[in-house]
Amino acid sequence: MHHRQLGRTGIAVSVLGLGTMTFGEQNTEAEAHAQLDRALAAGINFIDTAEIYPVPPRAETYGRTECFIGSWLRSRRCRDRLVLATKVAGPGDWLPYLRGGHNRLNRANIEAAVEGSLQRLQTDVIDLYQLHWPDRHTNFFGKLGYAHDPAERSVALLETFQVLADLVRAGKIRQVGVSNETPWGLMRALQIAEAEGLPRPVAIQNPYNLLNRTFEIGLAEVALREDCGLLAYSPLAFGVLSGKYLGGARPPGARLTLFQRFQRYSNPQGQKAAAAYIDLARRWGLDPAQMALAWVCNQPFVTAALIGATRLEQLETDLDSADLRLPAELLAAIEQIHQGQPNPCP
Repeated sequence: MHHRQLGRTGIAVSVLGLGTMTFGEQNTEAEAHAQLDRALAAGINFIDTAEIYPVPPRAETYGRTECFIGSWLRSRRCRDRLVLATKVAGPGDWLPYLRGGHNRLNRANIEAAVEGSLQRLQTDVIDLYQLHWPDRHTNFFGKLGYAHDPAERSVALLETFQVLADLVRAGKIRQVGVSNETPWGLMRALQIAEAEGLPRPVAIQNPYNLLNRTFEIGLAEVALREDCGLLAYSPLAFGVLSGKYLGGARPPGARLTLFQRFQRYSNPQGQKAAAAYIDLARRWGLDPAQMALAWVCNQPFVTAALIGATRLEQLETDLDSADLRLPAELLAAIEQIHQGQPNPCP
């Protein structure tokens, strides 16, 4: 398992990180522990979660994923071997149960979120604490166009990062990051941090895969020039790039079978492009999921790809991508498909 530096911190994280949003919904506590055991044995030291996990988020399951990770950490006594990341939720009327339904990225909410995560994770400190999505209205979660609202009232990034700085000083978090962020948002956060002497974002967690390469348009340059690498989520596009949904298939127990809300990678253009990538992988004698993951990890602005699984067999397949190197001819063929159908599922 290869490792890369997290920002300018000197902290080394595995190029594959374990995403955990199925823990507590599609996976039992025992299954979650088995995945964590296998990931650790394979050399993964980076575990990513969030206060609202599992997904889809519900009041009944809020925080359950962190609880499962916490019980595993307590029983395995391996905290010192891990880089543990979690996230504070941003505002949204779709989370009415979260801190009274008025969650903003201000002092009261962030401090309450950190305390809750520390308790559930059964740890004294969070290595990487991320803003799950911006407080302001902007284009994320699949939105390309930006509609400006001059009357908007949002929590200023300065206020948010001042709170994070206090939590770093208190020893409750070590590093900070952003997620589902835009080029303006990332650059503004970096500018504020440097001007005010506040913690500098060390990573950005955004979607990135063969069907959604929008990160390359404005954020890749920022990630490289500012040493704020991408933690790529959905590197398999909700599993679409594994081939299991090819031809409209809906395997029992799979995410797209269980939850109708996950349609981001299911439009006709995306299905056509996915079929082309899957066919290409098979013609090269490769597992489609492994090719897709290796391609993501090959990008110079990527710090880690966050893999998620519901079954150990899926996790094993993903783990085997860590040492896969794609030849130049195959990379050129991937690029040709992309040019013919660029970013079908932003």
